[in-house]
Amino acid sequence: MEDFIGRNLVWIVLAVLLLVIARMAIRIVPQADKFVIERFGRLHKVLGPGLNVITPFLDRVAHKISILERQLPVSRQDAITADNVLVQVETSVFYRITEPEKTVYRIRDIDGAITTTVAGVVRAEIGMMDLDEVQSNRARLMEKIRSSLENVVDDWGIEVTRAELLDVNLDDATRSAMLQQLNAERARRAQVTEAEGLKRAVELRADAELYAAEQQAKARRISADAEAYATGVVAAAIRENGLEAAQYQVALKQVEALGEVAKGAGKQTIILPADAVAAFGDAFKLLRGRG
Repeated sequence: MEDFIGRNLVWIVLAVLLLVIARMAIRIVPQADKFVIERFGRLHKVLGPGLNVITPFLDRVAHKISILERQLPVSRQDAITADNVLVQVETSVFYRITEPEKTVYRIRDIDGAITTTVAGVVRAEIGMMDLDEVQSNRARLMEKIRSSLENVVDDWGIEVTRAELLDVNLDDATRSAMLQQLNAERARRAQVTEAEGLKRAVELRADAELYAAEQQAKARRISADAEAYATGVVAAAIRENGLEAAQYQVALKQVEALGEVAKGAGKQTIILPADAVAAFGDAFKLLRGRG
């Protein structure tokens, strides 16, 4: 065995050296990582996920960067709105590294830098908005924060995926004033609703009265038309039959009037005018004359 090793020592050393060199040359990068390679202390290239080959003794893996999405811790910063209200804003930012060669050589503390940038952007954006706009337009505010962050961190090889505005806190005095304003607004709306209801009721009542008046006017017009038609018929009969037709109509009206008087409830005695009997007689005479 010793003789074999002695005769093949050179080959064994060369085989071991080749294995070491192969081990140093081959780099397997996980799916969620990227490796930054330096040659003589300078950036050489970035290795992506999978099997990669580098030059042994010349290249080295200087940085192993995860490209998974990261979430910054929830940060709180004070800001003053355009209407001079002090608010405390809670934000959370999600980002991922897309160009590790920029991230490792241009910024030291990436989380701290993003947190400081978010604080400045939030203060600047909220300073241009009133409190009501901050409360009601959170989606627009988050989009502004995200777009502003993208412009700032682009040189760092970072992509901001989400910027969340978690909460907007107010001090006790401001919260109490807003509550009073909210109650006053609710009371105003209730009064407006009640006034609108009364106004609508008056309008409906006026419409009903107008409709009733129109219907009464129509009824009167129909009655007048009927009366005019009847008068026309009587006038035509007088023209055709002379005075006898007029006397007949007068006598008939008197008979009808006596009949209505006799229909009255609780009336046992009927007082006849002096000429009532004569009216009956005239009516019967005219009837016989017509017969």
